[in-house]
Amino acid sequence: MQVLSSRQAAATEASTSASRGIAPRAVQPAARRASVACSAASGNREVTLLDYGAGNVRSVRNAIKKLGYTIRDVEKPSDLATAEKLVFPGVGSFGQAMRILNQKGLTQPLKDYIASGRPFLGICLGLQLLFEGSEESGGCEGLAVIPGAVTQFDTKLGLPVPHIGWNNIAPTRPSDLLDGVGDRRVYYVHSYRATPSPANKDWVLATTQYGGEFVAAVNRGSVSAVQFHPEKSGATGLDILAGFLHPAQAVEERRAAAAAHAAAAPSGPKGLAKRVIACLDVRSNDQGDLVVTKGDQYDVREKSDSREVRNLGKPVELAARYFEEGADEVAFLNITGFRDCVMEDTPMLEVLKRASERVFVPLTVGGGIKALTDSSGRSFSAVEVAAEYFRSGADKVSIGSDAVDAAQAYYARGGKTDGSTAIEQISAVYGKQAVVISIDPRRVYVADPSAVPHATVRTAKPGPNGEQYCWWQCTVKGGREGRDIGAVELSKAVEALGAGEILLNCIDNDGVGKGFDLELVDAVSKAVTIPVIASSGAGCPQHFSEVFQNTGAAAALAAGIFHRREVGIDDVKRHLAQEQIPARL
Repeated sequence: MQVLSSRQAAATEASTSASRGIAPRAVQPAARRASVACSAASGNREVTLLDYGAGNVRSVRNAIKKLGYTIRDVEKPSDLATAEKLVFPGVGSFGQAMRILNQKGLTQPLKDYIASGRPFLGICLGLQLLFEGSEESGGCEGLAVIPGAVTQFDTKLGLPVPHIGWNNIAPTRPSDLLDGVGDRRVYYVHSYRATPSPANKDWVLATTQYGGEFVAAVNRGSVSAVQFHPEKSGATGLDILAGFLHPAQAVEERRAAAAAHAAAAPSGPKGLAKRVIACLDVRSNDQGDLVVTKGDQYDVREKSDSREVRNLGKPVELAARYFEEGADEVAFLNITGFRDCVMEDTPMLEVLKRASERVFVPLTVGGGIKALTDSSGRSFSAVEVAAEYFRSGADKVSIGSDAVDAAQAYYARGGKTDGSTAIEQISAVYGKQAVVISIDPRRVYVADPSAVPHATVRTAKPGPNGEQYCWWQCTVKGGREGRDIGAVELSKAVEALGAGEILLNCIDNDGVGKGFDLELVDAVSKAVTIPVIASSGAGCPQHFSEVFQNTGAAAALAAGIFHRREVGIDDVKRHLAQEQIPARL
Protein backbone atom coordinates (compact mmCIF):
# COMPACT_ATOMS: atom_id res chain seq x y z
CA MET A 1 0.00 0.00 0.00
CA GLN A 2 1.34 3.43 -0.91
CA VAL A 3 1.75 5.76 2.05
CA LEU A 4 1.49 9.46 1.29
CA SER A 5 3.08 12.18 3.39
CA SER A 6 0.63 14.38 5.28
CA ARG A 7 1.02 17.22 2.81
CA GLN A 8 0.71 14.91 -0.20
CA ALA A 9 -2.48 13.44 1.24
CA ALA A 10 -3.88 16.88 1.98
CA ALA A 11 -3.02 18.11 -1.49
CA THR A 12 -4.62 15.03 -3.09
CA GLU A 13 -7.79 15.45 -1.06
CA ALA A 14 -7.96 19.19 -1.75
CA SER A 15 -7.49 18.59 -5.48
CA THR A 16 -10.15 15.89 -5.60
CA SER A 17 -12.58 17.95 -3.54
CA ALA A 18 -12.01 21.03 -5.66
CA SER A 19 -12.79 19.09 -8.82
CA ARG A 20 -16.14 18.19 -7.26
CA GLY A 21 -16.82 21.74 -6.14
CA ILE A 22 -16.68 21.00 -2.39
CA ALA A 23 -14.35 21.98 0.44
CA PRO A 24 -11.75 19.54 1.79
CA ARG A 25 -12.65 17.73 4.98
CA ALA A 26 -10.23 19.88 6.98
CA VAL A 27 -12.50 22.81 6.25
CA GLN A 28 -15.82 20.96 6.35
CA PRO A 29 -15.82 18.27 9.09
CA ALA A 30 -18.58 15.76 9.51
CA ALA A 31 -20.62 17.63 12.08
CA ARG A 32 -20.84 20.68 9.87
CA ARG A 33 -21.84 18.66 6.82
CA ALA A 34 -24.52 16.93 8.89
CA SER A 35 -25.86 20.20 10.27
CA VAL A 36 -26.46 21.66 6.84
CA ALA A 37 -27.97 18.46 5.45
CA CYS A 38 -30.49 18.11 8.26
CA SER A 39 -31.41 21.79 8.66
CA ALA A 40 -34.83 21.44 7.06
CA ALA A 41 -35.85 18.58 9.33
CA SER A 42 -34.48 19.66 12.70
CA GLY A 43 -37.14 22.12 13.83
CA ASN A 44 -36.33 25.55 15.16
CA ARG A 45 -33.00 26.80 13.78
CA GLU A 46 -32.81 29.92 15.94
CA VAL A 47 -30.35 30.42 18.79
CA THR A 48 -30.63 33.22 21.31
CA LEU A 49 -27.25 34.77 22.18
CA LEU A 50 -26.63 36.57 25.46
CA ASP A 51 -23.96 39.07 24.42
CA TYR A 52 -23.52 41.61 27.21
CA GLY A 53 -20.89 43.57 25.27
CA ALA A 54 -17.72 42.66 27.14
CA GLY A 55 -15.57 41.13 24.42
CA ASN A 56 -15.22 39.04 21.29
CA VAL A 57 -18.31 36.97 20.59
CA ARG A 58 -18.10 37.40 16.82
CA SER A 59 -16.43 33.99 16.53
CA VAL A 60 -19.28 32.40 18.49
CA ARG A 61 -21.75 34.02 16.12
CA ASN A 62 -19.80 32.81 13.08
CA ALA A 63 -19.57 29.26 14.44
CA ILE A 64 -23.32 29.11 15.14
CA LYS A 65 -24.10 30.46 11.66
CA LYS A 66 -21.69 28.00 10.08
CA LEU A 67 -23.66 25.19 11.71
CA GLY A 68 -26.81 26.40 9.95
CA TYR A 69 -28.51 28.48 12.64
CA THR A 70 -29.78 32.05 12.85
CA ILE A 71 -29.14 34.24 15.88
CA ARG A 72 -31.45 36.39 17.96
CA ASP A 73 -29.75 38.71 20.45
CA VAL A 74 -30.90 39.39 23.99
CA GLU A 75 -31.72 43.11 23.91
CA LYS A 76 -33.85 43.26 27.06
CA PRO A 77 -34.56 40.97 30.04
CA SER A 78 -37.88 39.79 28.63
CA ASP A 79 -36.07 38.28 25.61
CA LEU A 80 -34.83 35.51 27.90
CA ALA A 81 -38.39 34.50 28.71
CA THR A 82 -39.11 33.74 25.04
CA ALA A 83 -35.76 32.13 24.16
CA GLU A 84 -35.86 28.45 23.19
CA LYS A 85 -32.11 27.73 23.01
CA LEU A 86 -29.63 30.03 24.79
CA VAL A 87 -25.86 30.40 24.37
CA PHE A 88 -24.02 32.53 26.95
CA PRO A 89 -20.39 33.24 25.88
CA GLY A 90 -18.93 34.94 28.93
CA VAL A 91 -15.93 37.13 28.11
CA GLY A 92 -13.76 39.28 30.38
CA SER A 93 -13.42 39.31 34.14
CA PHE A 94 -15.87 37.72 36.61
CA GLY A 95 -16.65 40.95 38.48
CA GLN A 96 -17.15 42.99 35.33
CA ALA A 97 -19.53 40.38 33.90
CA MET A 98 -21.67 40.23 37.03
CA ARG A 99 -21.82 44.03 37.23
CA ILE A 100 -23.07 44.27 33.65
CA LEU A 101 -25.65 41.50 34.16
CA ASN A 102 -26.95 43.27 37.28
CA GLN A 103 -26.97 46.72 35.65
CA LYS A 104 -28.95 45.40 32.67
CA GLY A 105 -31.43 43.55 34.88
CA LEU A 106 -30.43 40.20 33.37
CA THR A 107 -29.33 38.28 36.47
CA GLN A 108 -32.68 36.98 37.70
CA PRO A 109 -34.14 36.38 34.20
CA LEU A 110 -30.99 34.38 33.39
CA LYS A 111 -31.45 32.28 36.54
CA ASP A 112 -35.10 31.76 35.62
CA TYR A 113 -34.15 30.59 32.14
CA ILE A 114 -31.58 28.11 33.51
CA ALA A 115 -34.20 26.72 35.89
CA SER A 116 -36.82 26.42 33.14
CA GLY A 117 -35.44 23.26 31.53
CA ARG A 118 -34.73 24.88 28.17
CA PRO A 119 -31.33 24.21 26.51
CA PHE A 120 -28.49 26.38 27.84
CA LEU A 121 -24.80 26.47 26.93
CA GLY A 122 -22.29 28.62 28.81
CA ILE A 123 -18.81 29.19 27.40
CA CYS A 124 -15.64 29.97 29.40
CA LEU A 125 -16.72 32.69 31.85
CA GLY A 126 -20.24 31.51 31.06
CA LEU A 127 -19.32 28.35 32.98
CA GLN A 128 -17.60 30.13 35.86
CA LEU A 129 -20.53 32.47 36.48
CA LEU A 130 -22.73 29.44 37.22
CA PHE A 131 -20.77 28.83 40.42
CA GLU A 132 -21.35 30.52 43.78
CA GLY A 133 -18.48 32.97 43.46
CA SER A 134 -14.92 33.66 42.33
CA GLU A 135 -11.64 34.91 43.74
CA GLU A 136 -11.31 37.11 40.67
CA SER A 137 -12.10 40.83 40.94
CA GLY A 138 -11.32 40.77 44.65
CA GLY A 139 -14.02 38.21 45.32
CA CYS A 140 -17.44 38.29 43.73
CA GLU A 141 -20.73 36.40 43.98
CA GLY A 142 -21.89 34.39 40.98
CA LEU A 143 -25.23 32.97 39.88
CA ALA A 144 -25.00 30.17 42.47
CA VAL A 145 -26.45 27.51 40.18
CA ILE A 146 -23.57 25.09 40.89
CA PRO A 147 -21.97 24.56 44.33
CA GLY A 148 -18.39 25.70 44.70
CA ALA A 149 -16.11 28.67 44.07
CA VAL A 150 -13.83 29.60 41.19
CA THR A 151 -10.19 30.02 42.22
CA GLN A 152 -6.93 31.06 40.58
CA PHE A 153 -4.40 28.57 39.26
CA ASP A 154 -1.49 28.14 41.66
CA THR A 155 1.54 29.88 40.11
CA LYS A 156 3.80 28.26 42.72
CA LEU A 157 3.54 24.99 40.81
CA GLY A 158 5.83 26.42 38.12
CA LEU A 159 3.26 26.27 35.33
CA PRO A 160 2.54 29.38 33.25
CA VAL A 161 -0.66 31.18 34.19
CA PRO A 162 -2.96 31.99 32.39
CA HIS A 163 -3.58 28.46 31.17
CA ILE A 164 -3.45 29.20 27.44
CA GLY A 165 -3.57 26.65 24.67
CA TRP A 166 -4.81 23.24 23.59
CA ASN A 167 -5.35 20.63 26.30
CA ASN A 168 -7.05 17.24 26.49
CA ILE A 169 -10.48 16.73 28.00
CA ALA A 170 -11.48 13.67 30.02
CA PRO A 171 -15.26 13.04 29.96
CA THR A 172 -16.60 11.54 33.18
CA ARG A 173 -19.82 10.11 31.71
CA PRO A 174 -21.72 9.84 28.41
CA SER A 175 -23.42 12.97 27.07
CA ASP A 176 -24.86 14.42 23.87
CA LEU A 177 -22.46 17.33 24.22
CA LEU A 178 -19.20 15.33 24.21
CA ASP A 179 -20.00 11.83 22.95
CA GLY A 180 -17.73 10.96 20.05
CA VAL A 181 -15.22 13.71 20.87
CA GLY A 182 -13.05 11.48 23.02
CA ASP A 183 -10.06 13.14 24.63
CA ARG A 184 -9.19 15.41 21.71
CA ARG A 185 -7.63 18.74 22.58
CA VAL A 186 -9.68 21.93 22.88
CA TYR A 187 -8.60 25.53 23.33
CA TYR A 188 -8.40 27.17 26.76
CA VAL A 189 -7.50 30.68 27.85
CA HIS A 190 -8.13 31.41 31.54
CA SER A 191 -6.44 32.22 34.85
CA TYR A 192 -9.23 30.95 37.11
CA ARG A 193 -10.97 27.59 37.25
CA ALA A 194 -13.57 25.59 39.13
CA THR A 195 -12.50 22.34 40.77
CA PRO A 196 -14.47 19.10 41.22
CA SER A 197 -15.87 18.41 44.68
CA PRO A 198 -18.41 16.08 46.29
CA ALA A 199 -20.91 18.97 46.26
CA ASN A 200 -20.75 19.47 42.48
CA LYS A 201 -20.00 15.87 41.48
CA ASP A 202 -23.38 15.44 39.76
CA TRP A 203 -22.65 18.47 37.57
CA VAL A 204 -19.14 17.62 36.37
CA LEU A 205 -19.16 16.26 32.81
CA ALA A 206 -15.44 16.42 31.97
CA THR A 207 -12.16 17.48 33.54
CA THR A 208 -8.74 18.61 32.37
CA GLN A 209 -5.34 18.39 34.04
CA TYR A 210 -3.19 21.47 34.57
CA GLY A 211 -1.41 21.56 37.90
CA GLY A 212 -4.21 19.35 39.14
CA GLU A 213 -7.71 18.53 37.96
CA PHE A 214 -10.18 21.27 37.09
CA VAL A 215 -13.71 21.35 35.64
CA ALA A 216 -13.70 21.34 31.83
CA ALA A 217 -17.45 20.89 31.29
CA VAL A 218 -20.64 20.60 33.33
CA ASN A 219 -24.10 19.27 32.57
CA ARG A 220 -27.33 18.61 34.38
CA GLY A 221 -30.50 18.10 32.39
CA SER A 222 -30.65 20.74 29.68
CA VAL A 223 -27.98 22.96 31.28
CA SER A 224 -24.44 22.63 29.92
CA ALA A 225 -21.31 24.76 30.07
CA VAL A 226 -17.66 24.43 29.03
CA GLN A 227 -14.52 26.13 30.32
CA PHE A 228 -12.84 25.94 26.92
CA HIS A 229 -13.77 27.86 23.77
CA PRO A 230 -15.47 25.52 21.26
CA GLU A 231 -15.64 28.36 18.72
CA LYS A 232 -11.83 28.52 18.87
CA SER A 233 -11.20 24.77 18.99
CA GLY A 234 -11.23 24.10 15.26
CA ALA A 235 -13.20 21.16 13.89
CA THR A 236 -13.39 19.55 17.34
CA GLY A 237 -15.00 22.65 18.82
CA LEU A 238 -17.52 22.91 16.00
CA ASP A 239 -18.42 19.27 16.59
CA ILE A 240 -19.06 20.06 20.26
CA LEU A 241 -21.26 23.03 19.37
CA ALA A 242 -23.17 20.73 17.03
CA GLY A 243 -23.67 18.37 19.97
CA PHE A 244 -25.50 21.15 21.78
CA LEU A 245 -27.43 22.54 18.82
CA HIS A 246 -28.61 19.27 17.28
CA PRO A 247 -27.41 16.33 19.42
CA ALA A 248 -29.31 13.55 17.67
CA GLN A 249 -27.67 14.29 14.33
CA ALA A 250 -24.24 15.17 15.68
CA VAL A 251 -23.26 12.21 17.84
CA GLU A 252 -22.98 9.60 15.08
CA GLU A 253 -21.00 11.95 12.86
CA ARG A 254 -18.66 12.86 15.71
CA ARG A 255 -17.95 9.24 16.53
CA ALA A 256 -16.93 8.66 12.92
CA ALA A 257 -14.78 11.79 12.98
CA ALA A 258 -13.13 10.72 16.26
CA ALA A 259 -12.31 7.31 14.81
CA ALA A 260 -10.80 8.92 11.71
CA HIS A 261 -8.82 11.32 13.88
CA ALA A 262 -7.45 8.51 16.04
CA ALA A 263 -6.42 6.55 12.96
CA ALA A 264 -4.80 9.49 11.18
CA ALA A 265 -3.01 11.28 14.01
CA PRO A 266 -0.02 9.65 15.69
CA SER A 267 -0.36 9.29 19.43
CA GLY A 268 1.72 11.60 21.55
CA PRO A 269 2.00 12.91 25.10
CA LYS A 270 -1.20 14.17 26.70
CA GLY A 271 -1.58 17.52 28.42
CA LEU A 272 -1.16 21.13 27.36
CA ALA A 273 0.21 21.21 23.82
CA LYS A 274 3.06 23.42 22.71
CA ARG A 275 1.47 25.88 20.32
CA VAL A 276 2.61 26.57 16.77
CA ILE A 277 1.53 30.06 15.71
CA ALA A 278 1.46 31.58 12.24
CA CYS A 279 2.21 35.30 12.18
CA LEU A 280 1.15 37.73 9.44
CA ASP A 281 2.80 41.16 9.23
CA VAL A 282 0.16 43.30 7.51
CA ARG A 283 0.72 46.66 5.84
CA SER A 284 -0.21 48.72 2.82
CA ASN A 285 2.06 48.45 -0.18
CA ASP A 286 2.98 51.38 -2.40
CA GLN A 287 -0.22 50.89 -4.42
CA GLY A 288 -2.38 51.05 -1.28
CA ASP A 289 -3.25 47.35 -1.23
CA LEU A 290 -3.25 45.47 2.08
CA VAL A 291 -0.65 42.69 1.93
CA VAL A 292 1.20 40.25 4.15
CA THR A 293 4.88 41.06 4.10
CA LYS A 294 8.05 39.87 5.82
CA GLY A 295 11.37 41.56 6.43
CA ASP A 296 14.90 40.72 7.44
CA GLN A 297 15.79 42.66 10.59
CA TYR A 298 12.45 44.41 9.94
CA ASP A 299 13.27 45.69 6.41
CA VAL A 300 10.17 44.70 4.43
CA ARG A 301 11.24 46.05 1.04
CA GLU A 302 12.71 43.98 -1.75
CA LYS A 303 16.46 44.23 -2.18
CA SER A 304 16.06 44.75 -5.94
CA ASP A 305 16.13 48.16 -7.59
CA SER A 306 12.36 48.45 -7.25
CA ARG A 307 12.51 48.44 -3.41
CA GLU A 308 8.82 47.59 -3.38
CA VAL A 309 7.12 46.26 -0.25
CA ARG A 310 7.52 42.48 -0.22
CA ASN A 311 4.14 40.92 -0.99
CA LEU A 312 3.59 37.36 0.29
CA GLY A 313 -0.18 37.20 -0.02
CA LYS A 314 -3.50 38.55 1.18
CA PRO A 315 -4.09 38.47 4.95
CA VAL A 316 -7.52 36.81 5.09
CA GLU A 317 -6.65 34.12 2.54
CA LEU A 318 -3.36 33.31 4.25
CA ALA A 319 -5.00 33.15 7.68
CA ALA A 320 -7.62 30.73 6.33
CA ARG A 321 -4.89 28.60 4.80
CA TYR A 322 -3.05 28.36 8.10
CA PHE A 323 -6.22 27.37 9.93
CA GLU A 324 -6.78 24.58 7.42
CA GLU A 325 -3.16 23.46 7.78
CA GLY A 326 -3.44 23.16 11.56
CA ALA A 327 -2.06 26.38 13.04
CA ASP A 328 -2.91 26.63 16.74
CA GLU A 329 -3.29 30.40 16.53
CA VAL A 330 -3.00 33.16 13.95
CA ALA A 331 -1.49 36.56 14.75
CA PHE A 332 -1.96 39.72 12.69
CA LEU A 333 0.60 42.46 13.31
CA ASN A 334 -0.36 45.79 11.80
CA ILE A 335 2.93 47.44 10.81
CA THR A 336 1.43 50.41 8.94
CA GLY A 337 -0.64 52.24 11.53
CA PHE A 338 -3.53 53.41 9.30
CA ARG A 339 -3.58 56.80 11.00
CA ASP A 340 -5.42 58.50 8.13
CA CYS A 341 -8.85 56.92 8.66
CA VAL A 342 -11.69 57.01 11.14
CA MET A 343 -11.76 54.27 13.75
CA GLU A 344 -14.67 52.34 12.25
CA ASP A 345 -12.93 52.16 8.85
CA THR A 346 -9.56 50.94 10.07
CA PRO A 347 -8.55 48.24 7.54
CA MET A 348 -7.45 45.80 10.24
CA LEU A 349 -10.98 45.69 11.64
CA GLU A 350 -12.28 44.46 8.30
CA VAL A 351 -9.45 41.90 8.11
CA LEU A 352 -10.48 40.52 11.50
CA LYS A 353 -14.17 40.43 10.62
CA ARG A 354 -13.54 38.49 7.44
CA ALA A 355 -10.90 36.20 8.96
CA SER A 356 -13.13 35.26 11.89
CA GLU A 357 -15.68 33.89 9.43
CA ARG A 358 -13.14 31.35 8.17
CA VAL A 359 -10.68 30.84 11.03
CA PHE A 360 -11.87 28.97 14.12
CA VAL A 361 -8.71 29.20 16.19
CA PRO A 362 -7.62 32.22 18.28
CA LEU A 363 -6.79 35.49 16.52
CA THR A 364 -4.36 38.02 17.97
CA VAL A 365 -3.96 41.52 16.57
CA GLY A 366 -1.17 43.98 17.30
CA GLY A 367 -0.28 47.51 16.25
CA GLY A 368 -2.05 50.70 17.28
CA ILE A 369 -3.62 49.30 20.47
CA LYS A 370 -3.42 52.52 22.48
CA ALA A 371 -5.30 55.72 23.22
CA LEU A 372 -5.65 57.70 20.00
CA THR A 373 -7.45 60.44 18.11
CA ASP A 374 -8.69 59.34 14.68
CA SER A 375 -8.80 61.40 11.49
CA SER A 376 -12.29 62.68 12.32
CA GLY A 377 -10.96 64.24 15.52
CA ARG A 378 -12.62 61.78 17.90
CA SER A 379 -10.58 60.47 20.82
CA PHE A 380 -10.62 56.87 22.01
CA SER A 381 -9.16 55.38 25.17
CA ALA A 382 -6.98 52.27 24.88
CA VAL A 383 -9.89 50.19 26.22
CA GLU A 384 -12.23 51.59 23.56
CA VAL A 385 -9.71 50.86 20.81
CA ALA A 386 -9.24 47.31 22.11
CA ALA A 387 -13.02 46.90 22.27
CA GLU A 388 -13.31 47.66 18.54
CA TYR A 389 -10.79 44.91 17.78
CA PHE A 390 -12.47 42.42 20.10
CA ARG A 391 -15.87 43.10 18.55
CA SER A 392 -14.33 42.59 15.11
CA GLY A 393 -13.04 39.11 15.95
CA ALA A 394 -9.79 39.44 17.91
CA ASP A 395 -9.33 37.21 20.95
CA LYS A 396 -6.18 38.94 22.16
CA VAL A 397 -4.55 42.30 21.53
CA SER A 398 -0.80 42.81 21.37
CA ILE A 399 0.90 45.94 22.70
CA GLY A 400 4.44 46.81 21.57
CA SER A 401 6.26 50.12 21.94
CA ASP A 402 3.78 51.52 24.45
CA ALA A 403 4.61 48.62 26.76
CA VAL A 404 8.20 49.87 26.95
CA ASP A 405 6.99 53.30 28.06
CA ALA A 406 4.66 51.66 30.57
CA ALA A 407 7.45 49.51 32.01
CA GLN A 408 9.86 52.42 32.36
CA ALA A 409 7.17 54.47 34.12
CA TYR A 410 6.45 51.49 36.37
CA TYR A 411 10.07 51.33 37.52
CA ALA A 412 10.23 55.13 37.87
CA ARG A 413 7.33 54.84 40.36
CA GLY A 414 9.34 52.37 42.41
CA GLY A 415 7.70 49.28 40.95
CA LYS A 416 4.13 50.36 41.65
CA THR A 417 1.03 50.17 39.46
CA ASP A 418 -1.34 53.13 39.21
CA GLY A 419 -3.93 52.00 36.67
CA SER A 420 -2.82 54.52 34.05
CA THR A 421 -1.45 52.15 31.40
CA ALA A 422 -3.26 50.46 28.53
CA ILE A 423 -2.08 47.11 29.89
CA GLU A 424 -3.79 47.67 33.24
CA GLN A 425 -6.95 49.15 31.79
CA ILE A 426 -7.54 46.48 29.14
CA SER A 427 -6.75 43.56 31.46
CA ALA A 428 -9.09 44.97 34.13
CA VAL A 429 -12.02 44.83 31.70
CA TYR A 430 -11.20 41.82 29.52
CA GLY A 431 -8.91 39.77 31.77
CA LYS A 432 -5.14 39.44 31.62
CA GLN A 433 -5.40 36.58 29.12
CA ALA A 434 -6.55 39.12 26.50
CA VAL A 435 -3.33 41.19 26.67
CA VAL A 436 -0.14 40.13 24.88
CA ILE A 437 3.07 42.16 25.06
CA SER A 438 5.30 42.11 21.99
CA ILE A 439 8.96 42.69 22.87
CA ASP A 440 11.55 43.59 20.20
CA PRO A 441 15.04 43.29 21.75
CA ARG A 442 18.54 43.09 20.32
CA ARG A 443 21.59 41.49 21.90
CA VAL A 444 24.17 43.70 23.64
CA TYR A 445 27.51 42.15 24.67
CA VAL A 446 29.40 43.14 27.81
CA ALA A 447 32.72 41.99 29.23
CA ASP A 448 31.66 42.53 32.84
CA PRO A 449 28.03 42.00 33.94
CA SER A 450 28.49 44.40 36.84
CA ALA A 451 29.05 47.21 34.34
CA VAL A 452 25.34 47.35 33.42
CA PRO A 453 22.19 47.51 35.58
CA HIS A 454 20.45 44.88 33.44
CA ALA A 455 19.99 41.13 33.89
CA THR A 456 22.77 39.41 31.94
CA VAL A 457 23.56 35.82 31.02
CA ARG A 458 26.80 34.03 30.34
CA THR A 459 26.52 33.32 26.64
CA ALA A 460 27.67 30.37 24.57
CA LYS A 461 28.04 32.81 21.65
CA PRO A 462 30.84 35.24 22.59
CA GLY A 463 30.72 38.80 21.29
CA PRO A 464 32.90 40.32 18.56
CA ASN A 465 35.60 41.15 21.09
CA GLY A 466 35.31 37.89 23.00
CA GLU A 467 32.72 39.19 25.51
CA GLN A 468 31.29 36.35 27.59
CA TYR A 469 28.10 38.06 28.76
CA CYS A 470 25.10 39.72 27.15
CA TRP A 471 21.75 41.34 27.80
CA TRP A 472 18.93 42.22 25.42
CA GLN A 473 18.05 45.88 24.87
CA CYS A 474 14.39 46.60 24.17
CA THR A 475 13.55 48.72 21.16
CA VAL A 476 10.57 50.75 19.96
CA LYS A 477 9.34 52.04 16.59
CA GLY A 478 9.91 48.78 14.75
CA GLY A 479 13.42 48.30 16.12
CA ARG A 480 14.62 51.75 15.04
CA GLU A 481 15.12 53.16 18.55
CA GLY A 482 16.71 51.49 21.58
CA ARG A 483 15.74 52.09 25.21
CA ASP A 484 17.69 51.60 28.41
CA ILE A 485 15.66 48.64 29.62
CA GLY A 486 16.34 44.94 29.16
CA ALA A 487 13.96 42.26 27.94
CA VAL A 488 14.00 40.50 31.32
CA GLU A 489 13.17 43.70 33.22
CA LEU A 490 10.46 44.62 30.72
CA SER A 491 8.88 41.17 31.00
CA LYS A 492 8.71 41.38 34.80
CA ALA A 493 7.17 44.84 34.65
CA VAL A 494 4.42 44.00 32.15
CA GLU A 495 3.50 40.89 34.13
CA ALA A 496 3.07 43.08 37.21
CA LEU A 497 0.97 45.52 35.17
CA GLY A 498 -1.46 42.76 34.14
CA ALA A 499 -0.24 41.27 30.87
CA GLY A 500 -1.16 37.63 30.27
CA GLU A 501 1.38 36.59 27.66
CA ILE A 502 4.68 37.69 26.09
CA LEU A 503 5.51 37.55 22.37
CA LEU A 504 9.31 37.53 22.45
CA ASN A 505 10.96 38.59 19.20
CA CYS A 506 14.69 38.89 18.51
CA ILE A 507 15.89 41.45 15.98
CA ASP A 508 19.28 39.72 15.57
CA ASN A 509 17.65 36.42 14.52
CA ASP A 510 14.79 37.80 12.45
CA GLY A 511 14.84 36.39 8.92
CA VAL A 512 18.07 34.47 9.48
CA GLY A 513 16.48 31.02 9.66
CA LYS A 514 19.10 29.60 12.03
CA GLY A 515 16.86 29.06 15.02
CA PHE A 516 15.40 30.98 17.94
CA ASP A 517 17.62 32.80 20.43
CA LEU A 518 17.43 30.06 23.06
CA GLU A 519 19.36 32.07 25.66
CA LEU A 520 16.92 34.98 25.37
CA VAL A 521 13.83 32.76 25.51
CA ASP A 522 15.20 30.82 28.47
CA ALA A 523 16.08 33.98 30.42
CA VAL A 524 12.64 35.56 29.95
CA SER A 525 10.61 32.38 30.52
CA LYS A 526 12.45 31.87 33.83
CA ALA A 527 11.79 35.47 34.89
CA VAL A 528 7.98 35.40 34.59
CA THR A 529 5.07 33.08 35.34
CA ILE A 530 2.99 34.03 32.29
CA PRO A 531 3.35 32.13 28.98
CA VAL A 532 6.14 33.13 26.59
CA ILE A 533 5.90 32.82 22.79
CA ALA A 534 9.26 32.40 21.06
CA SER A 535 9.62 34.33 17.81
CA SER A 536 12.24 35.17 15.16
CA GLY A 537 14.63 32.73 13.53
CA ALA A 538 12.72 29.53 12.76
CA GLY A 539 14.01 27.83 9.62
CA CYS A 540 13.08 24.15 10.02
CA PRO A 541 10.94 21.87 12.24
CA GLN A 542 13.94 21.07 14.45
CA HIS A 543 14.12 24.68 15.58
CA PHE A 544 10.68 24.31 17.16
CA SER A 545 11.64 21.20 19.13
CA GLU A 546 14.89 22.88 20.22
CA VAL A 547 13.12 25.86 21.75
CA PHE A 548 10.58 23.65 23.53
CA GLN A 549 13.21 21.23 24.84
CA ASN A 550 15.67 23.86 26.01
CA THR A 551 13.49 26.69 27.33
CA GLY A 552 10.17 27.25 29.08
CA ALA A 553 8.46 28.59 25.93
CA ALA A 554 4.76 27.76 25.75
CA ALA A 555 4.53 28.48 22.03
CA ALA A 556 6.67 29.24 18.99
CA LEU A 557 5.83 31.55 16.13
CA ALA A 558 6.98 31.73 12.53
CA ALA A 559 6.11 33.74 9.46
CA GLY A 560 8.31 33.66 6.37
CA ILE A 561 8.92 29.89 6.27
CA PHE A 562 5.16 29.30 6.37
CA HIS A 563 4.33 32.06 3.87
CA ARG A 564 6.86 30.75 1.35
CA ARG A 565 5.87 27.11 2.00
CA GLU A 566 9.46 26.23 2.92
CA VAL A 567 8.11 24.40 5.98
CA GLY A 568 4.55 23.18 6.53
CA ILE A 569 2.74 23.56 9.83
CA ASP A 570 1.92 19.84 9.68
CA ASP A 571 5.66 19.12 9.26
CA VAL A 572 6.33 20.97 12.49
CA LYS A 573 3.50 19.24 14.37
CA ARG A 574 4.54 15.74 13.31
CA HIS A 575 8.16 16.44 14.16
CA LEU A 576 7.10 17.56 17.65
CA ALA A 577 5.06 14.37 18.09
CA GLN A 578 8.07 12.27 17.03
CA GLU A 579 10.14 14.11 19.66
CA GLN A 580 7.46 13.31 22.28
CA ILE A 581 6.57 16.97 22.66
CA PRO A 582 2.81 17.50 23.22
CA ALA A 583 1.25 18.89 20.05
CA ARG A 584 -2.23 19.24 18.59
CA LEU A 585 -2.45 17.13 15.47
